[in-house]
Amino acid sequence: MSAGPERPSEFELIARYFAPMAGPAGLGLLDDAALLRPGRGYEVVVTVDALVAGVHFFPDDPPASIGWKALAVNLSDLAAKGAKPEGFVLTLALPHGWTEGWLADFATGLARLAGEAGCPLIGGDTVSTPGPLTISITAFGTVPAGRMVARSGAKPGDVVLVSGTIGDGALGLKVHGPDQPSWVSALQPQGRAFLADRYLHPRPRLGLAEALQRHASAAMDVSDGLVGDLVKLLKASALGAEIDLEAVPVSDPARAAIMADPALAELAWTGGDDYEILCTASEREYFALVAAAAEAGTPLTPIGRIKPEAGVVIWRENGEPRSFARGSFSHF
Repeated sequence: MSAGPERPSEFELIARYFAPMAGPAGLGLLDDAALLRPGRGYEVVVTVDALVAGVHFFPDDPPASIGWKALAVNLSDLAAKGAKPEGFVLTLALPHGWTEGWLADFATGLARLAGEAGCPLIGGDTVSTPGPLTISITAFGTVPAGRMVARSGAKPGDVVLVSGTIGDGALGLKVHGPDQPSWVSALQPQGRAFLADRYLHPRPRLGLAEALQRHASAAMDVSDGLVGDLVKLLKASALGAEIDLEAVPVSDPARAAIMADPALAELAWTGGDDYEILCTASEREYFALVAAAAEAGTPLTPIGRIKPEAGVVIWRENGEPRSFARGSFSHF
């Protein structure tokens, strides 16, 4: 009986699929370490995210999309800090039954975003696991010394803003999932495709990094839901806010879904997977921030104000107070 084709070794896989996307800091992926050289007057920003099959993505999602998203969620964190991507390291735990074809497609999606973002692979590790596919990426960025935009910098009276549109990722998960709800049939095919793509291929707002550095007082990315993530930002700043939910920007396909099922509005505000930027700016800096964002090609929309009362968040819908049973996606 034939034993079947022999699988490539770890070193052969690295040379074939990952070394081509490595930058100079990765030393050709021939060493056990990388070497970053931040410029004089710059600081290094570090972020890490793990994705697990069946928790953060469907196991049968296109492998190229999984590769794209694994890096995108890290780049989104760097963008929110005002940082320029410099490189990333990858830990890939492959379950039994993986194929070289799957790995090739995964590497293609990963390399595509790495190339677009100017963020090369500089190291990592590949192992096998009896459990589900698990991906962990640690990304490194640089920012001028003292210019990183923390969550904790908001001030009373600051304007609260959010980039792009909110709710597409959470609705896209429903559109893309195996058990599609009835409201999906109310959407045009291009609307369904748009929402699914927003879930599968989030666009980290790297173009906003310099504008945030110059003009924002606080920032973070919206990964777990606008409602819950704003609470995190406010906790870090020990402040409160008043938010006009009618002002939250929504795409046309998301609006069509909400019209078909009004209960989806809460999912859009709390569901996560947006990877937009939530930020604050003083009255003096607000107009410059909006103008710089528009010039960078990503609009910022004002949705409320920071208030001095710590922990008090007033959500208003059509002028009336609104509460939420669940603020955001929970990892546990």
